[in-house]
Amino acid sequence: MAPKLPISLETHKLKYQQNGEGFEGCMERISRTLADDTDHHKKFFNILMDQRFLPAGRVQSAVGGTREVTAINCFVMGNIEDSYEGIMKVAVEAGRTMRMGGGVGYNFSSLRPRGDKIKSLDSQASGPVSFMEIYDAVCRTICSAGHRRGAQMGCLDVSHPDILEFIRAKRNQHKLTGFNISVLLSDKFMRAVENDGLFNLEFGGRIYNTIRAKGLYDEIMESTWDWAEPGALFWDNAQKLNNLLYDVGSRYTATNPCSEKPMPPHGACLLGSFNLVKYVRKGVDWYFDIGAFTDDIFVVVNAMDNVIENTIYPLPEQEVRHKSDRRMGLGITGLANALECLGMQYGTPQMVHFTEDLVQHMANIAYIASSYRARDKGSFPLFDKEKYLAGNFVKTLSPGALKSIENHGMRNSHLISVAPTGTISLCADNVSSGIEPPFSLEFERTLITYDGPQKEKVSDYAWREWGIKGRTALECSIDEHLNVLLAVQKWTDSAVSKTVNVGDHVTFDQFKNLYMRAWKGGAKGLATFRQTGKRMGILNPTETAACTIDDQGRKTCE
Repeated sequence: MAPKLPISLETHKLKYQQNGEGFEGCMERISRTLADDTDHHKKFFNILMDQRFLPAGRVQSAVGGTREVTAINCFVMGNIEDSYEGIMKVAVEAGRTMRMGGGVGYNFSSLRPRGDKIKSLDSQASGPVSFMEIYDAVCRTICSAGHRRGAQMGCLDVSHPDILEFIRAKRNQHKLTGFNISVLLSDKFMRAVENDGLFNLEFGGRIYNTIRAKGLYDEIMESTWDWAEPGALFWDNAQKLNNLLYDVGSRYTATNPCSEKPMPPHGACLLGSFNLVKYVRKGVDWYFDIGAFTDDIFVVVNAMDNVIENTIYPLPEQEVRHKSDRRMGLGITGLANALECLGMQYGTPQMVHFTEDLVQHMANIAYIASSYRARDKGSFPLFDKEKYLAGNFVKTLSPGALKSIENHGMRNSHLISVAPTGTISLCADNVSSGIEPPFSLEFERTLITYDGPQKEKVSDYAWREWGIKGRTALECSIDEHLNVLLAVQKWTDSAVSKTVNVGDHVTFDQFKNLYMRAWKGGAKGLATFRQTGKRMGILNPTETAACTIDDQGRKTCE
């Protein structure tokens, strides 16, 4: 059935529907285009109409439509050559990608530090942050397809000599506003912090400075405490669990703007989320329909795989890369609403255990579904059975999934990723977004429309539909937030976008330790938001609502 809330219908129409299409027409367009056959079309259409699966915004806007836009949500740009021509080339390519609807990520660590001599010009380099301002200007001039503003992630290695300038770049409300920024934190650095050791800042084989690791760590934490940026990406955790670590060209270099997709140069990924509230059933008691969930995963994997051939790509290199690994990112939304209905309060041990089991099940079924598709249509070109099965994530899968991969191969290199889902969750009558608890039972949502930003009141799905007062973001401790993140990350082959909301009772030392525990627990990244920090949220409270924000202090992107 179509969304019921006026704001949900309005948002879906504005962002995703073709002229005169309506919700049902939009779902028909998507399911028809992505269907293998008549039976598959019927099943996928039913899933979409019931909103059991929510394709990400780019898929809904682009697939089967007339707009010259991409159905791929996010990209990592190619390596930035340390030259004027190389820098401007990537800026142009990023502009083209954002103009067609894709969010982009970059790694600026290849650019020489500020003050380095440029021999050919007998001048000095201005450093990565100065060139980020060029990319920022490109982003701010682009209002991407479907009224989606350009979205960027800028990454810098923690060992880069300009790391302090990078960390401090967004301690304001006006600079690099088109960027989320994140520091790539290595195991070497984190161990140095833990042991109060020294750490080298270096570039091109030359050591520029040797510093106390704890001092640099505190600098990162202070910025994040006040400004919700930079985010922390635990880069060795991510690399070690890359299913394609065996292929040098598939090593990660950056993430998409919301950090749930670490990818190689020119990497591309399409996203979508299962809406868990739609699998909650009422019998004698409330229960989760795991059978229906399982059946839907098979249908969805096949449909989403077809996006790869049914879209256009901003750059030829992106098409080549995506067709070589065929990665996708299936996630979940409505987690908090669904489990609160089942009697499990957010963040409690019972809820965390159920969540881990559910995501583990989703991962195993998705891998089996992809292997069955490989049997019928062939494995992705970079697939090497022996090396793939030896991967650190893959070898944790169930015996049934491993046997299926052994027998049939794999159609898709990566399958699981948990995105923020802000707008698509709103379009589904405002289910709790991603794996987050509700921000509040009622809040004001800022929408970007043709006529500029508009604020409208929105009520929580579980509160409105079931009368259930779920725990809100600031009613959960930072430990409870972290435990949910780690439970989901354990069975996610890419990464998880989650914000830990930090209340006034949390001390700075507890805050710093939260990041250390996330690294040790195997998280690939962490984003936090402190309500009384210096960055304003996009969700404004009404009555007792908690003010919070998505993704590292900025609006969410799909």
